[in-house]
Amino acid sequence: MTRRSFEATLAHLREGGMVVLALGMTEPYAEGELVMAAEKATPEHVAFMVRWARGIVCAALSEKRFRELAIPLLPTKGADFYADVVGASVEARFGVTTGISAADRAHTLQTLASESSGPHDLTMPGHIPPLMALEGGVLAKPGRAEAALDLVRSAGMRPCAALCTILRPDGEAARGSELENFAETHGLPLVTARDIMSFRLRQEMVVQRVKEVPFATPHGELRAIVFRNVVDGSEHLALIHGEVGAGRPALVRLHSECLTGDVFGSLRCDCGAQLSKALKAILQADSGVVVYLHQEGRGIGLGNKLRAYALQDQGLDTVEANLELGFAEDLRDYGIGAQILRDLEIGEVRLLTNNPRKVAGLRSYGLRVVRVPLEVKPDPNNINYLRAKKEKLGHLLQLVDSVD
Repeated sequence: MTRRSFEATLAHLREGGMVVLALGMTEPYAEGELVMAAEKATPEHVAFMVRWARGIVCAALSEKRFRELAIPLLPTKGADFYADVVGASVEARFGVTTGISAADRAHTLQTLASESSGPHDLTMPGHIPPLMALEGGVLAKPGRAEAALDLVRSAGMRPCAALCTILRPDGEAARGSELENFAETHGLPLVTARDIMSFRLRQEMVVQRVKEVPFATPHGELRAIVFRNVVDGSEHLALIHGEVGAGRPALVRLHSECLTGDVFGSLRCDCGAQLSKALKAILQADSGVVVYLHQEGRGIGLGNKLRAYALQDQGLDTVEANLELGFAEDLRDYGIGAQILRDLEIGEVRLLTNNPRKVAGLRSYGLRVVRVPLEVKPDPNNINYLRAKKEKLGHLLQLVDSVD
């Protein structure tokens, strides 16, 4: 399937078109939604959603808009962060009959999107369930409401999205290639939650400097700058040697947090050894930076990383363990790292890495990147881990073949 550019997808939305939104941060996609700007909804759009997507036609609204329209929230089940936040179903008070027809539901969607609408323009219960998107959108939570709302906002439309889950003819959620086939069959663009995240990180600066202080290490003197992600509150660290900025090149290590390896010296991975080697190389260079990113365990978190360890003890490799837990093989995103490097005004990034995906990831955010190898000698404890990284993740590792 030929993918349209993100900008072409936004133009399609502005023209009143529908888009297939694939959720999940990597392929195969977990599920998908048919999305459009609610202000452009017509009876024909609603009829298409009902006939072909088959799910429930909903509206995604911001928390602020929920308050403006006085829509009460329904009780939630448990404390699942990724669960939908759903409000009482609504209907336009004026201009509808029973509310269930395609024309009535399109009118309700337009009423929700209208800047002039208030609580008096709605009645409850109705036939359109509203979903509340968290502040921060997909950068805070990669949910369907957040992604749909970010998508129409990125297109410059009113902050209200119409969406409908895409189901197979047997009623199960369409996934993976089924979503691609749906988009191709109906001539619709397909966009992913990661596409939306990457677009926002290219367009919006979401990191800010918190504090800069001298930082002494056993390897030498550095400067430490803490950066805060203003969307989710996470903090990241930049350790700087020499004069960086003003577009000058610098040796850079973009290092994802590994508590077990970096702090406690776990022998299961090469993370701690890589970090130490990178620090020494940067201190020997004219200038350089270690950007330490708060994304433990390739983005799955510490608890899940230890669960993955247990699966590895049962014979799975590091990639298979992540997949068994229901995660992608690598959930890391380098947009925040790219923003930190842009804030530091680094020109050419001489990136200490063995991971081509990291190089491609930074380049996708407009940085000039040259790879500098950073390989450490394997040992019997981490050789299987390193072989999995080479064979399944494409890491450029030469020394693994020297270990029997």
